[in-house]
Amino acid sequence: MHADFTSALYLGMRHPAPSLPAWDELTLGKPAALEPVPGEPELGAALARLMDCEAACLLPSSLHLFWDLFGWLASARVSLLVDSAAYPVARWGAERARSQGVPLQCFSHGSAAQAASLARRWREAGRRPVILSDGYTPGDAAAPPLASYADIADANGGLLLLDDTQALGVLGVDGGGSVAEHGLGGAPILLGASLAKGFGAPLAVLAGPRKMLGSFIAASATRVHCSPPSVVAIAAGRCALEANRRMGRMLRGRLRERIAQLQAVLAGRGIGCLGGEFPVQRIVLPPSCDGEALRRELSLAGIEVLLQGTPARQILTMLLRADHSPQQIAYAAHSIGQLMEVLHV
Repeated sequence: MHADFTSALYLGMRHPAPSLPAWDELTLGKPAALEPVPGEPELGAALARLMDCEAACLLPSSLHLFWDLFGWLASARVSLLVDSAAYPVARWGAERARSQGVPLQCFSHGSAAQAASLARRWREAGRRPVILSDGYTPGDAAAPPLASYADIADANGGLLLLDDTQALGVLGVDGGGSVAEHGLGGAPILLGASLAKGFGAPLAVLAGPRKMLGSFIAASATRVHCSPPSVVAIAAGRCALEANRRMGRMLRGRLRERIAQLQAVLAGRGIGCLGGEFPVQRIVLPPSCDGEALRRELSLAGIEVLLQGTPARQILTMLLRADHSPQQIAYAAHSIGQLMEVLHV
């Protein structure tokens, strides 16, 4: 049996060519600032509704999005307050702003108290605080205190900026992500997210207040100097939202069942998982367990996993999907348990 737990296509959406509308060209050969890709305005509007935001625009990737967004933010008098667990792609964008003179400070992951103290300090210094956080951090039992972050931003005339790539498609009403999941509609929030995980489409969305989106679009550098999302990527995004409308709830329910099954089988062997109800499940290996040997033996058995962490704290990571079968989950869990007993010397 083969079971791959290294793909983050959480809902199992893949969009093979026959499932997409036919296309005559991959790109218009012109930037989005001149002409939108066919279907782009409709997909942006549909994503804004799903994410419980006023407006949204599309970019080729989350790297394009955060590089562009932080360049735009750097033109204002802001300060950046970064949750220490924020994902690297968003942090790369924040580093661009810092290189342009924007103050940047990190605070402990999930510490609303530290974020509030820093926000007050920068507000008093005449800078608008921008709090950067992931909507969900894989491996955590729950999301960061997003409602508290939003309240802190609001109280200090600031902004909460979320990298919602992990949450979009998986969490929230109908897979709408963190704003929908935590009831944050109307808060001063911008969300950037790739559709490549939950929805399997290679493009990114920036969503938030209509006025703010309008200002970003007017100043966007990537919409002038970079190719927009391809016609095929837009088509895949539209097909993903249609599939989400028809069977998204069923897929998310199936995904939760697979997560619970893995945790239950491993718990029966005395092995715990980190990750709560999210599809990224992590097993912290005992110091005496040879993590690389374990990963190699699992691969020989047809089970592909990720080995992460540090030499002192090795972590076996499994990315679960809705299209994993119960048999694959059981096979993987039993194999991990047996091999850990053999390699735990």
